[in-house]
Amino acid sequence: MTQPEFLTTPQDRRIAYHHLAGQGPGVVFLGGFKSDMSGTKALFLQDWAAQQGRAFLRFDYSGHGQSSGAFLDGAIGDWFEDALVAVTQLTAGPQILVGSSMGGWIALLVAKAIPQRVAGLVGIAAAPDFTEDSMWAGFSDAQRQMLDSVGRVELPSEYADQPYIITRRLIEEGRGRLVLRDALDLPFPVRLLQGTADSDVPPSVALRLLDHATSPDMRLTLVKGADHRFSAPDCLAMIPQAITDILNGGQA
Repeated sequence: MTQPEFLTTPQDRRIAYHHLAGQGPGVVFLGGFKSDMSGTKALFLQDWAAQQGRAFLRFDYSGHGQSSGAFLDGAIGDWFEDALVAVTQLTAGPQILVGSSMGGWIALLVAKAIPQRVAGLVGIAAAPDFTEDSMWAGFSDAQRQMLDSVGRVELPSEYADQPYIITRRLIEEGRGRLVLRDALDLPFPVRLLQGTADSDVPPSVALRLLDHATSPDMRLTLVKGADHRFSAPDCLAMIPQAITDILNGGQA
């Protein structure tokens, strides 16, 4: 595996990335909460982009993977800033943003900030506003009191041996980044991929996003039995199909 390159953000965070040169529009992969750029979907898409001769960028948010910083110090706004500088400084021309889980929320924030640089968006179990609508809404009174008094609360994780530690800053800062409360105009094609067996981000989230956003061409594909990882071979194959569909103007 080749070593990453690094980009220093205006906030003095050191972001690790891999960039593949090629034709545009390029593809940018935005990973999920506590995930890194060496995951199955990121590497699968890089291999596909290499075969297609298409530009591709994957990177680690601060506090993730090989980037600087501690995960517990981060929040949605920090990771959005990381993504924004990565897209604006490491790519040229319009890009197709592919956001997995939290990366779907980050992709929407980037699209709101620089819509002129976005050729399309693919959400994979996209999780907009999850800090408020999933985490905070699901906390018990005792957990909310602990978050207020101690500044953090632990949640069990089926993806790691250690529990997720959710900080008060993650919840409070996230409230300034919500995208499903006000108008969400996405002036480009959008493809949402969602498993019906996803217990972390249920299909109701995808349906809410589909209903809330405005787009000239927005489509949701539900995959019966697929879970949150969306990494089975047939699920992985659907991601470049969605990208190709956007590139071909919906005629793939």
